Amino acid sequence: MSLKQSLAGKTLEQLQAITTQYDMPRFTASQIAIWLYRNRVSSIDEMTNLSKVNRQRLSADFEVGYLPPVGSHQAADGTVKYLFAAGDNFVETVYIPDRERATLCVSSQVGCKMNCRFCMTGKQGFNGNLTATEIINQIVSVPEFERLTNLVFMGMGEPLDNIDEVLKAIDILTSKEGFAWSPHRITLSTIGVIPALHRFLDRCQCHLAVSLHSPFPEERQRLIPAQKAYPISGTVELLRNYDFSHQRRLSFEYIVFEGINDTTDHVNKVAQLLHGLDCRINLIRFHAIPQVNLHSPSEEKMTALRDAFSRKGFICTIRASRGEEIQAACGMLSTARKQQG
Repeated sequence: MSLKQSLAGKTLEQLQAITTQYDMPRFTASQIAIWLYRNRVSSIDEMTNLSKVNRQRLSADFEVGYLPPVGSHQAADGTVKYLFAAGDNFVETVYIPDRERATLCVSSQVGCKMNCRFCMTGKQGFNGNLTATEIINQIVSVPEFERLTNLVFMGMGEPLDNIDEVLKAIDILTSKEGFAWSPHRITLSTIGVIPALHRFLDRCQCHLAVSLHSPFPEERQRLIPAQKAYPISGTVELLRNYDFSHQRRLSFEYIVFEGINDTTDHVNKVAQLLHGLDCRINLIRFHAIPQVNLHSPSEEKMTALRDAFSRKGFICTIRASRGEEIQAACGMLSTARKQQG
């Protein structure tokens, strides 16, 4: 394993600190950033507008740090699940093509602390946070990078439980010295880690998706144990302090479990909880995972629930299920077996 530090995943400020340390001109940091994020070079030697001496000095202690995926599986619908090494562990990243859209579902942690009842990643346990380098590497290193239109932090892990590294990655993605993407190409999904949610909303204009799944506190806690520490009522109260009426989009994810959270009482309580918020609701069919006694609803139930929320005045959609046959659908990502063997 290389003992050199990775340049990829460093913000402009961090690159400026490096160039200052090595007595290089300040503008060199911007040049390095362009090579890393615009040109996506694989070696420091390719940074040809840096002097040969400076390239040699950097190469003694640093490397670019991009690594290709170590494996992949493709579903019949075109969804591709990539496996990336993360130190001694692995994470999964999912590419989802859909007509003119091409979305990449990115991981932020190895495993997850939240242990949501319906999620394979949570059953894996928590093995560590990804660095901004490891997050950015997932994006740059997929073969479909040039086709990407959207990025979602909906892979393995709770992004707001790794807020520092996730914000660094977002800064690189959206800054003019980085990829220069619009923040509205990026969505972050969270169960509502309230302290970090403040920082996310204040620091960027990326879209936000909140995992709701039930409006009733006790029932939601059985599905999402973190409800006890981060109640959905507190999350909604915080969100009322922010403006979602313009380009930034607020949505609530609602995984539907047959006979549990699909009743008229649930629709009415959700409408009461979210009243006055400029938001939409995304219904997601539950995907069965081992040793979990929850069941997927019928298409008729999904349609009826969507129509019921629509009658309450919400924009409500049913998310298409993609990649289920390769365990790439919502709630199915896990590298536990790969780490064991």
